[in-house]
Amino acid sequence: MTTSEQTSPVAIVTGGSRGFGRAAAVALLDRGWTVVADARRAGELEAMADEVDSPRLITIAGDVTDTDHRAALVDGATAAGPLCLLINNASRLGPSPQPRLADYLAADLRAVYDTNVFAPLALFQAALPALTDNRGVVVNVTSDAAVEPYEGWGGYGSSKAALDHLSAILAAENPDVGVYAFDPGDMRTEMHQSAFPGEDISDRPEPESVVPALLRLLDTRPAPGRYRAQDLLAIEADA
Repeated sequence: MTTSEQTSPVAIVTGGSRGFGRAAAVALLDRGWTVVADARRAGELEAMADEVDSPRLITIAGDVTDTDHRAALVDGATAAGPLCLLINNASRLGPSPQPRLADYLAADLRAVYDTNVFAPLALFQAALPALTDNRGVVVNVTSDAAVEPYEGWGGYGSSKAALDHLSAILAAENPDVGVYAFDPGDMRTEMHQSAFPGEDISDRPEPESVVPALLRLLDTRPAPGRYRAQDLLAIEADA
């Protein structure tokens, strides 16, 4: 990635106040990046900023489905330095417990697709000029539900399948930008808990344990495609 000698590279991380987004943001800050992080819950974002306490963390509360908010993210990032990375991490699970597709309300499904498909594409479009100039990278966070037909996961899973294919086409159309679909696997997050209401998910790994896989993807910049964290971690262990 091309960076300026005077300023640190800049990353946009959506859904950055908790879970994998927060873990990724903190890891990038530790590496000297400037990070523009967003979240719908302003209070959580403010608390995260207080805890991290880094002058290179820029927080902008809002919803990625909102056009003005996406513009604010890109404007904030490009004003801070060379925008070199976009992590589309913000996701919407849908109703909890998740309904069968035969019972899925159209309004609920539309909300899932707005967050998981249309917003990442729109943010990519808004950030593309800067990412192209800096030969940047886009990481679209996906799920194994995109490739496995789990009963009850039709809304979320089909949206992530769409995001996978969208990522592949964007990669083919924009060879100067590295575009990846990244599957972190199961993690101990609020969203994963919502997918299994009332169940104990303490056996799932913490999001921080997945971050080394993301960093390997960024460091090695392999051919565009879909990558699973467990495969990248295995390569890291053997290296």
